[in-house]
Amino acid sequence: MTCFRSNSYKVVICGAGPAGLMAAYQLGKLTGGAGQILLLDKKEPWKEPIFCAEAVSTHRLNDLWPIDESWVRGSLSGIYFTSPKGYKAEFYSKDCGRLLDRSKFHHAIADACVEAGVECRFDALVKSIEKAEKGWNLNVQVGGEKFLLSAEAFIDASGPGCRLTRGIPCLEGIESGDTDLEPGIFAVAEGIEHERDHIDLLYGSEFEGGYGWIFPRDGKEVNVGFVLSKDAKPDMPLREKLKHFIATHYPNAKIKAIYGGMIACGQSDKPLAKCGLFKAGDAASCVNPLSRSGIVEALLSGKITAEAVHEWLNATDDGARARIEASVLDRWMAKLGKSHLQIARAKPGLAKIKDEQFDKAAMRLSKLPREKQTLLRIFWAVLWSCPSVIWKMRSFLH
Repeated sequence: MTCFRSNSYKVVICGAGPAGLMAAYQLGKLTGGAGQILLLDKKEPWKEPIFCAEAVSTHRLNDLWPIDESWVRGSLSGIYFTSPKGYKAEFYSKDCGRLLDRSKFHHAIADACVEAGVECRFDALVKSIEKAEKGWNLNVQVGGEKFLLSAEAFIDASGPGCRLTRGIPCLEGIESGDTDLEPGIFAVAEGIEHERDHIDLLYGSEFEGGYGWIFPRDGKEVNVGFVLSKDAKPDMPLREKLKHFIATHYPNAKIKAIYGGMIACGQSDKPLAKCGLFKAGDAASCVNPLSRSGIVEALLSGKITAEAVHEWLNATDDGARARIEASVLDRWMAKLGKSHLQIARAKPGLAKIKDEQFDKAAMRLSKLPREKQTLLRIFWAVLWSCPSVIWKMRSFLH
């Protein structure tokens, strides 16, 4: 028979992605390993596949979680921005990024959670939650067994879509995590020529409202895929579109596996906490709307949430708790949310840039010495090739 250490917890976190893992770890530390923090997921967070390109900024990651080379696939020193005709602009900065082995990375944070006194159960499905007089009741299933658990505070890090929080009256208006869900798909493949220390980002109408990519993995394998806007109308199923793209551009490639899903790319100004329930990660719409990057963003979201929950637990009255809940959005906005909102406003304008304008900008940049191809120069070159975009983006640029 499966047993939890208790049927009552200070905090229960649902979802063991980067946000949930970070929130659990931080709460374990902040509560002194008191053993009243429970982290739940229906599967082990290191179980493959993990749907991600796995690239992060070195310094941004290191600010949140010290880098251990045991869970790093390799270092990144640059990004190619490739136009439809194949012109390449290059941003170069030695060791600017890391390629993670997400499976090992998740395992490392989960181990740290246990060391911090967190109870981790990676075989437990949270079926539903209900508001109770003094917190939240959780209906949890482990295999064929069902359990009723309670928590003073609950962190929803279960991803976009609001499955657990939909239809609960006191949570009306809370962030749903599905403001801008975009379809993404990628293949793990061999036989594609690439540079191991560079990412290749592909732009043009072939990737309507989004972009394509090639991310190195281990020197042989690459992650090759694309994301499209939520309003895109591809002329074939995404799986077939990806296979056709690979066959056309990389005829010697061998596809080993294909994975797909929806990426939560929206940023709203909806509350991130109400009634002792807190949102984190994709459930809080923390992904960068333009780059669609989300690993470091999720870690930061989990950290902010954990700090707020700890304050909330120590608050002495309902008014203080309500103010802490309201402050979670403000804290996120101060760190990344405000810039994400600006980027989201700019996104429709960038989607209108035509193939010939990308080609014109990339061709001009490709003639410059590498050291002069800064991100700012690349950005402005694309914009100046399409003056109407600058006008449409005036609220973003100013």
